[in-house]
Amino acid sequence: MNSISVRALLVRGMIAGLIAGVLAFAVAYFLGEAQVDAAIAVEEAGSHDHGDGEEDLVSRTMQATGGLATALLVFGVAAGGIASLVTAYALGRIGNFGARATAALIAGAALLTVYVVPFLKYPANPPAVGDPDTIGKRTALFFLMVALSVLLAVAAVILGKRLAPGLGNWNATIAAAAAFLLAVGLAYTFLPSFDEVGEDFPASLLWKFRLSTLAVQATFWTGFGLVFGYLTERLLAPANSEGSPRVETPVG
Repeated sequence: MNSISVRALLVRGMIAGLIAGVLAFAVAYFLGEAQVDAAIAVEEAGSHDHGDGEEDLVSRTMQATGGLATALLVFGVAAGGIASLVTAYALGRIGNFGARATAALIAGAALLTVYVVPFLKYPANPPAVGDPDTIGKRTALFFLMVALSVLLAVAAVILGKRLAPGLGNWNATIAAAAAFLLAVGLAYTFLPSFDEVGEDFPASLLWKFRLSTLAVQATFWTGFGLVFGYLTERLLAPANSEGSPRVETPVG
C-alpha cells in the first residue's frame, strides 16, 4: 500500500476514533458516572467515620464532564490512529477479507487483547477499593498484561498461518486459539493477583462499576470498527459513477 493510502487511512482512523470516543463518553457519563458517585459516597462515609476528609483539587463535576470527555477523546484519537496503521498492514495479509471485515477484525482483536484479557486478571476498581500503596504495582502489572496479551495474539496469528497449509484453515484457527488461551491462562497463574475489596463495600456496586467500564470499551471499539470500516471501504473501494461493483485495491 502506498504512503498516500496509509496517510489517508491514518486520518480516517483518527476521525473514527474521535467519533467512537464521543460514543464511549456518552456511555461512560450516563452509565458509569452513577456508579462512580455511589462508590465515592461509600468512600466518604468511611472517611467521615475516621474523621479524615480531604477536598478534591478538581471538582467532581469537572471530573465527570470535561475531564472524562478529554480523556476519552484523546484516547480515541490515539487508539484510532494506531488501529488504522495495524489495519493498513493487515489488509490482504490475514485472509481474503474486505476493508470493512478487516477493520471489524482489528477492532474486535483490540477489544479482546487490549482490554478484555487484562480486565479479567486485573479488573477496574471504583473509588474506595484498592490499597493506595499498591496502585503503582497494580498499574504496572495491568500494562504488562496488555503487552503480553497483544504479543500472544500476534504469535497466535502467526502460528495459525503456519499451521494452515497442513491442518486447513479451520483446524489451524482452533489450534492457534487454544494455544492463545493456554498461554493467557499461564500468565494469569504466574502473575500476582490482588484482592483488596473491603468487606463493607457493596458487591453489587462493584459488579455494576466493572460492567460499566467494560461497556465503555465495548462501545468504543464497536463504534470504531463500524465507522472506520465504512470510511476505509469508501477510500479503498469507491463505487464508480456507473454503479459497477466495488473493487478492492490490492495490497503490495
